[in-house]
Amino acid sequence: MPVDPQIQVLLDKGTGVPATHTLPIEVARAQYEARIALMAPAAEIASVREQTVDGPGGPLRIRIYTPRGTGPYPLVVFFHGSGFVLCSLDTHDGMCRNLCGGAGCVVASVDYRLAPEHKFPAAIEDSLHATRWAAVHAAELGANPGRIVVAGDSAGANVAAVTALRVRDEGGPELCGQLLLYPVTDYHTPGTPSYEENAEGYGLTRDTMKWFWAHYLNDASEAAHPHASPLRSSDLSGLPPALVITAEYDPLRDEGELYAERLRAAGVPTNLSRYNGVNHGFMFWVGVVDRAGAAMNEACDWLRGVFVDAR
Repeated sequence: MPVDPQIQVLLDKGTGVPATHTLPIEVARAQYEARIALMAPAAEIASVREQTVDGPGGPLRIRIYTPRGTGPYPLVVFFHGSGFVLCSLDTHDGMCRNLCGGAGCVVASVDYRLAPEHKFPAAIEDSLHATRWAAVHAAELGANPGRIVVAGDSAGANVAAVTALRVRDEGGPELCGQLLLYPVTDYHTPGTPSYEENAEGYGLTRDTMKWFWAHYLNDASEAAHPHASPLRSSDLSGLPPALVITAEYDPLRDEGELYAERLRAAGVPTNLSRYNGVNHGFMFWVGVVDRAGAAMNEACDWLRGVFVDAR
């Protein structure tokens, strides 16, 4: 279908803004942080606080969102995108508030180390550590250690998927779900049809993905490792139920949908929803883009369902 008019307005606002892959790292980071001012107010929740824990590479910040009501609550361990290189706890603050309020869960948002300062596998080492820390300290967070979901968007969804794989293979904690929002699941080469169809013109571009991967990996040979490209895992069985959300005008659309298909083929209960007319990152725009609100509602409804099933 045609590009959603609300998305087109956002794309038009970006006309003339230098492409991410043409910028120095610090300038690109500042450009992404500046988008916060354009976002709509997020859901009201009970509280937000930060905690620093000892991580594999030093102090690791975790921002904890608590919903209104009476706990213990289910727990979502959340990993932000973008590209293992950009964004922060702040850029995804609204998304975490919306998940917290909409699903009635504690959200622990992880400030994992970014590339190129910290290349693969630093991000996934931090994220596995944070997930285990959250499970052990769930009671202190007002959460139930028996109802944990890992979640993320874009590169953060890659981190969530890899964390689910590592938890399965390397020993706990048990997860009841994985929420993967337009995930990175594979390297840019050879790529998929959506890499060609949506190579440019819709925000995230093929060249920017190449730039991200070049910063993240120490060497292109690492792309074959399933902890970098979970679509290349030989075994996806025994993983927790998944919701995969994709966007029509996204270079990553096909690899997200292929991952959902692989999960289903491996016997993992998997819901897949493609949102037509929208682009990569559209779920930032809850309150601005109607389809973003619909996708957030679907994500929160799915979370509530898997939390009930885990009781």
